[in-house]
Amino acid sequence: MALSTKRRRAAAAVASAALLIPLAAACGSGKGSGGDKTATPSGSSGSVPAAQLTVLAAASLTDVFKAAGAAYEKEHPGTHVKFSFAGSQELAAQVKQGAPADALVTADTKTMDSLKADVNDSSIIAKNRLVIATGKGNPKKVAGLKSLSDTSLKVVLAAPEVPVGRYSKQVLDAQKITVKPVSQEPNVRAVLSKVELGEADAGIVYKTDAASAKGKVDTVDVPDAQNAVAKYPAATLKASKNADASAAFVKWLSSPEAQKILQDAGFQHP
Repeated sequence: MALSTKRRRAAAAVASAALLIPLAAACGSGKGSGGDKTATPSGSSGSVPAAQLTVLAAASLTDVFKAAGAAYEKEHPGTHVKFSFAGSQELAAQVKQGAPADALVTADTKTMDSLKADVNDSSIIAKNRLVIATGKGNPKKVAGLKSLSDTSLKVVLAAPEVPVGRYSKQVLDAQKITVKPVSQEPNVRAVLSKVELGEADAGIVYKTDAASAKGKVDTVDVPDAQNAVAKYPAATLKASKNADASAAFVKWLSSPEAQKILQDAGFQHP
């Protein structure tokens, strides 16, 4: 009888232990679930929230930012970056009009500085320089800035309110060279297009834009002593509805990975 009682007690103990095992597992699982809420999914970077970002960017960044955007999306699963490219002055007008966007990158500091009420602190992410783009093979034998004063030459420039147009005027004025352009374009890509299509014999563009049209246009370098340095500031917009995500993207533009993409495209380190 005593032995039977001991056996019953042992069986009860085993049963109790069996009941406690799933309970402990459940408690452990609950604790783990709480941790999962703040855990970083595999492949994501930090605690940056997923978002649909709209970035307003200078036209000269068209090709390189497409590559940078793809790299950023790969590094930050769940985040999509949409770019809107135009002349910096056009982008500034959009910001002032309240266009829904999260970040802005211009081709000059002057335009960015004019938007202090609309943007947060900016940082320079890249630099660029000017070159002269000519038709393939340089059929008009453009030799340098002085050649652009030849009235028989069809020269196209960006409008003076456009950063590249302002830089162009700056270098031409410094060399006391007078140029009468056949047209003044709203952005650097429009200048490049005119030369590519043969509608102009030459035009002043950024080095990176000329490189993007390799094989379609030739380039004539402008000596450093006569050149201008274009600076590209990036900033988040105060009206952004994705403050953390947009700040993360702007910060990433200064990262080694982003800088390599920019420099491979011909941009200079800031």
